[in-house]
Amino acid sequence: MTNQTQSIAGFAEFSRKAAAEGAVLLKNDFHTLPLKTGEHISIFGRSQIDFYRSGTGSGGSVNVAYSIDLLEGLINKQSISVNEELADTYKTWINHHPFDNGGGGWAQEPWFQKEMPLTKAIVEQASRKSSKAIIVLGRTAGEDKDNQDEPGSYQLTKDERQMLTLVTESFDQVIVVLNVSNIIDMAWLTEAPFADAIQSVLYVWQGGMEGGNAAADILVGNVTPSGKLTDTIAYSLEDYPSTENYGDAIKNYYVEDIYVGYRYFETFCPDKVQYEFGFGLSYTDFSLETTRATVYHQAGEAYLEVSVKVSNTGQTFAGKEVVQLYAEAPQGLLGKPKRSLIGFEKTNQLEPGESEEVQIHVPLSRLASYDDAGLTGHRSSYVLEAGHYHIFVGTSVKALDRVAIDHQPALVIDQLEVIETLEEALAPVEYFKRMKPGDLTADGSYQLTYEAVPQRQISLASRIDANLPKEIEQTGNKGYTLQDVNDKKVSMQTFIAQLNDEQLATIVRGEGMSSPLVTPGTASAFGGVSDDLFNYGIPIACTADGPSGLRMESGAYSTQVPIGTLLAATWNTALVEELYTFEGQEMLVNQVDILLGPGMNIRRSPLNGRNFEYFSEDPLITGAFATAVTRGIKKSGTEATLKHFACNNQEKDRHNVDAVVSERAVRELYLKGFEMAVKEASAQSIMTAYNPLNGHWTASNYDLATTILRNEWGFNGIVMTDWWAKMNDVAEGGEAKSEYTDQMVRSQNDLYMVVNNYGAEINSGNDNTLSSLEKGTLTRGELQRAATNICTVLMALPVFLRKQELNETAVMIEPKATSVYSDSYLLREATQVLTKRSTVTSLEVKTPGTYRIIVKLMSPKSNLAQTACQLMLNDHYVTTIQTNGTDGNWIRQKLVKVSLKPGFYLMKLADIKTDLEIEWIEFKAIE
Repeated sequence: MTNQTQSIAGFAEFSRKAAAEGAVLLKNDFHTLPLKTGEHISIFGRSQIDFYRSGTGSGGSVNVAYSIDLLEGLINKQSISVNEELADTYKTWINHHPFDNGGGGWAQEPWFQKEMPLTKAIVEQASRKSSKAIIVLGRTAGEDKDNQDEPGSYQLTKDERQMLTLVTESFDQVIVVLNVSNIIDMAWLTEAPFADAIQSVLYVWQGGMEGGNAAADILVGNVTPSGKLTDTIAYSLEDYPSTENYGDAIKNYYVEDIYVGYRYFETFCPDKVQYEFGFGLSYTDFSLETTRATVYHQAGEAYLEVSVKVSNTGQTFAGKEVVQLYAEAPQGLLGKPKRSLIGFEKTNQLEPGESEEVQIHVPLSRLASYDDAGLTGHRSSYVLEAGHYHIFVGTSVKALDRVAIDHQPALVIDQLEVIETLEEALAPVEYFKRMKPGDLTADGSYQLTYEAVPQRQISLASRIDANLPKEIEQTGNKGYTLQDVNDKKVSMQTFIAQLNDEQLATIVRGEGMSSPLVTPGTASAFGGVSDDLFNYGIPIACTADGPSGLRMESGAYSTQVPIGTLLAATWNTALVEELYTFEGQEMLVNQVDILLGPGMNIRRSPLNGRNFEYFSEDPLITGAFATAVTRGIKKSGTEATLKHFACNNQEKDRHNVDAVVSERAVRELYLKGFEMAVKEASAQSIMTAYNPLNGHWTASNYDLATTILRNEWGFNGIVMTDWWAKMNDVAEGGEAKSEYTDQMVRSQNDLYMVVNNYGAEINSGNDNTLSSLEKGTLTRGELQRAATNICTVLMALPVFLRKQELNETAVMIEPKATSVYSDSYLLREATQVLTKRSTVTSLEVKTPGTYRIIVKLMSPKSNLAQTACQLMLNDHYVTTIQTNGTDGNWIRQKLVKVSLKPGFYLMKLADIKTDLEIEWIEFKAIE
């Protein structure tokens, strides 16, 4: 069966718990929520039934055994009654207006689903039965599909506004539930008549397969909301500093620099914020009392310790609160944000009257700023400028109290302290200006000024040449295996010395998607993808898309967890770490070694379609939750992949748009989360992005993958490209192509993802690895270094403990005695079965044997799109036919082997996407 999977007991239930904890209550006038026992509720909006589990694309396409929508979740609650007559009206309408998936093509699903038109009569009839109304608004977006500032995406549609109007006219108590992947425009909530007519607003985000149950748990009060925003909700999209420089197809200038999200608003225009970073209401009330704030030293490093007593001062509901710690650094020469989050901690569940003391420990180095201009006299260094550092404790960036440090009003740094001296890396090569605070104004904010961004001064070519690895003298096959390295019988260097140039070129290529060498329908196979490599004991590891669950195009089910937006909104890293411990276990039993997640780019703009995979506009939140996900996955021995490294902050033209960013912003914001996960969770796998960063594609960016990641952070794992990425010259930049794997390897991006299945050994992608070796633009030592990195990680993965078999087993399918069709294709030595005339075909086998399946296919999409279908024989799954876009060109692919007995077989192409055409499928007899 295509839906076979190895599920983990308790995983879905724990996912429900996490989904509920990330719900953010923005408004709750007159204690409209929670719904009270015995209340009768009417639910409006088709998203109550077509409830979104996640965003779209590789990070959300998870096959699930079931999915709970909000209507079902609320009907299951015995404490309330749901207007099922209204629900049936919606169900009937939806049956005639089914969910629009855009035809199933890559990035074709629309942002919203058309609403059922409401009449005043329908709403008034509902109001006679129910005391409260719930309006559900749904949105999605995803990979290759940014949001837009238009109705149905960032804005409300005309039908949604009409629904809000009719419902608020007939109901005195109205609750809006937002089933969305990302924050949307909320300005309508300040408009008449909605401002007074809507009492409660709840972001439930997208909670995975148990999302409807989790949202219902919050609405009826089984769980008290404790989620907090990890993004700023401004009154207008134009208020975000990135908006003016977002969405260009060629270059995206990060003019706002380090002033992203709340850092910008609190520094320059605090009045433009509708709901602030860190904000979220509860059904109960809490008080915070700082009991201790001191600086101490440990292992030669200074730390700030703040202890806060949190008390549940309510009388009815238990709940959790988040203690948030912010700093205001002196402006100095560099300029600083008005507020920066430096620590946080969430309480346990507190009963009414109960208290808990939480402690937050912050290394003072976290308060440092990066000097990329040398203004302090210490260029390329993290520094603490002299002055007063004010510390604040509270429950959001605006709800804060100043804290005395060791009984002093501020933490005082008497003179400049150099925290860390580094090398210039990733500096831009062109002139542009960035924001900087000017004079302090009467309201406590700063005037907005601009300064020129420091440009690159170092020579990349010289840096690369000075650090070329030494070549290992090749010895040929000495009979050593990778197990011998693991057993410490030989060194890794001795092992790698056996590999010839062709083998070295093969090992840096991954195969996929849906490789028959690994778990069916997964993203890639890498490692021992040729007979020679496998005979050296190099196993074939499996990667699968994530991070919201295992994506398996075979149709196999897996557990779908909440999206990154929701998980970060929990502000509970321990909870998320435990959730991904389950994920690691599910990976293990499904023989998936590496999950392609967490996604952890900074949410620079609300329009980024892939924001649902990411955590926050804030680097500390991003790093803390990436660390939690990575730690959880690693507990089972499997591995997480940090992505997309780096500055993949828009989906439009993501494979070409150049992120032009200052070195300071790159280090303080866009790389900080990656750095935390590498140093604090020992991450061993990183995926670079599609885009160039300051002129150098990230898949061949030496300063990114070597200078910073490996040399500064001490990373010793593997770096892989995103699927079908492009590279350009590591030193000079310029034109980028997917064939330039010499530049990839030179940057110390180890692994190209991906070539066609069975294509690594024959170089089906026509890369230039071997030709560059002959020309001298790539050295053998660099190629051996990549092989070393790959083999080192393979030894630490579960695949190394599994029985190593490369015996490609033919799929066994039992025949039928008769055909359902009057005629059948007679399989001979090599029979091409035409599929354009039908996706269902009858085959006849007279001579038993094993056949290799080869397919001729085409997709009109670009090579960054993905499409697939399943090949079935007699209703048994055989393989997934999968490809990236072929730009309209017909190509051939080699697929699995199948063993057939005499008889008849019904061949079906199931779940075929609209942007995939298959001309024929060949069954080639194998002797």
